Amino acid sequence: MSEEKSPVPVEGLKPNETWRIMKNVVVISLAFMVHFTAYSGAANLQSSINAEAGLGTASLAAVYAGLIFSNIFLPVVVIKWLGTKWAISLSFITYMPYIAAQLYPTFYTMIPAGLIVGLGGGPLWCAKCTYLSVVSEAHNTLSNISAEALLVRFLGLFFMIFQMNQVWGNLISSLVLSSGNNTAAVTAVNESMIPVLCGANFLPSADAGEALPTQPPEKIQMISGIYLACMAGAALIVAVGVDSMKRYDSGRSGSGGGLSGMALLAVTLKLMAEPTQLLLVIINIFIGLQQAFFGADFTAAFVSCAVGTGSVGFVMMTYGLSDAIGCVVTGYVAKLTGRLPLLCGATIVHASLFTAVLTWRPHAGEEYVLYIIAVLWGVCDSIWIVQINAYYGLLFPGREEAAFSNFRLWESVGYIIAYVISPYLRTSAKTYLMFGMMIVGVACYFIVEYQQHIKKRKLENKKKDLCYITNTTSKGCDNIAFQTIE
Repeated sequence: MSEEKSPVPVEGLKPNETWRIMKNVVVISLAFMVHFTAYSGAANLQSSINAEAGLGTASLAAVYAGLIFSNIFLPVVVIKWLGTKWAISLSFITYMPYIAAQLYPTFYTMIPAGLIVGLGGGPLWCAKCTYLSVVSEAHNTLSNISAEALLVRFLGLFFMIFQMNQVWGNLISSLVLSSGNNTAAVTAVNESMIPVLCGANFLPSADAGEALPTQPPEKIQMISGIYLACMAGAALIVAVGVDSMKRYDSGRSGSGGGLSGMALLAVTLKLMAEPTQLLLVIINIFIGLQQAFFGADFTAAFVSCAVGTGSVGFVMMTYGLSDAIGCVVTGYVAKLTGRLPLLCGATIVHASLFTAVLTWRPHAGEEYVLYIIAVLWGVCDSIWIVQINAYYGLLFPGREEAAFSNFRLWESVGYIIAYVISPYLRTSAKTYLMFGMMIVGVACYFIVEYQQHIKKRKLENKKKDLCYITNTTSKGCDNIAFQTIE
């Protein structure tokens, strides 16, 4: 890890290239939004429409099992072979069989389709993160804005646009599913049973059949057709509208530059064992766990059970809109306060949300509480994903592909844990698990911050000593940089 050096202009780029860089960031963000409008909309419904025998959550667990394998073995190899642009475009296509499998949902169709999604997901997310890291460095050489600030800004813009997928995907599902009867199965039988079956007491393997209503096949077919069209459109948007990363990576030495496939794999595996990375594992797992919990367990236990499946999309739409706005707002707040105050705030608010999930029992006429929880959960999630994601790019410069691959890998472990335990544990037990992981994960993150602070202070002292010994002027000292080994 080294101190930031004076930017070296990327060969062939003109000062007005900055607008084109912004265009590429926006187009990639829009493509991800369109694509995940389909995937997230379908994934959010799995615990409700395919609840029997835990099929829906089992298929989502398969997605993230494939994603773990993918994040270890595929990203740097696929990106080197296809390039970041085509890795994104072609990875979108691997999600389409999962949507098609909704037309005939069985373990024999949805589990293999989920695994295929996972295999495409590793290169997809790693390519996106790598592209944003590289263009932030290129922009830095033209604008003299620090690459760190640009990366956080680009990630904030990306996640703002990306998280709108929760709005459009869930709007589509809600409009289709809420047409006709949208009464919760529990309410239709006995309204007094809502506090008993729903909320923290909800156990999917025992209560799903009684609490969750079934949906007509023609509604599922309509949703699947719309979602497949979205995915095809997203792949086309990237293929036509994004510049190749070769335009911006002149002279860059990334983790994939000039290495063989096995050497690229070794970079990823080596990084996985570094102490700094290991300390961030728990917080990464927590990020995936809390996202999966809200999309699967909260929607089943509090929304579908107490209100009706047609309302799942509206609650998730509120969550996604809050998450999207939070990604931009917290990105700018971070420039004023830094990461630590934001992450401390997210920890406190999320702890309050866990307490609410454990103590509040849903009743008829209290739907507004669901939307308040969705807003606050979305804000917290925006802080976790933007700040921790950006921190990876800063901790492991020159090894972005391997770093972001590790980030997605451990986040995927969180998803798998959530989906595997979902049918068999009550909502309260899963909430206690998340609470504990958040506390441990944040504590380990603080250790990393402290280590980096000590390392930075040592470099500054070394620079001052060298300036004193060589009698270098203050201005000359600013150009001195030291190389340290991670």
